[in-house]
Amino acid sequence: MASDEEETIEQAAAARRERLKALRAAQQLLENPEDDGAHANEKADDENGVEDEENDVSVKFRNYLPHDKQLQEGKLAPPQLPKFEDPVATTETPVEEKKEDPFLNIAPKKPNWDLRRDVQKKLDKLDKRTQKAIFQLMEQQEKEKQLAEEDGGADDPEN
Repeated sequence: MASDEEETIEQAAAARRERLKALRAAQQLLENPEDDGAHANEKADDENGVEDEENDVSVKFRNYLPHDKQLQEGKLAPPQLPKFEDPVATTETPVEEKKEDPFLNIAPKKPNWDLRRDVQKKLDKLDKRTQKAIFQLMEQQEKEKQLAEEDGGADDPEN
């Protein structure tokens, strides 16, 4: 009875191996549909230790220059950018019509206009005080002149 069980287990294992091989083959065909049978032959060669040098992947270098001379053959020329011609620059504006730049009108005439607006009240107060101080100084000078004239006129009674 033990031998019957071993045989059924071996048969089940063999059947499972066959199913797995079929699944792997189907998956490889889905991944590489153009290879068909070539891939199976390559796998068999790899298992035997034989490598095909004909199936080597060619490497292309765009930004790197390898030191190996065989790999230098794969160096590609750097891409060339197409020349851009600016259609606006090619059209010339007539010299007779000189227009002002519209952006000049946007900017304020004086760059400190916002500061002046914020400080205007304080400036007005200072202006009033300055006018009063100037007026007081002028009055003092006039009084001094009058005193000097009176003193000068009183000293000259001999004349």
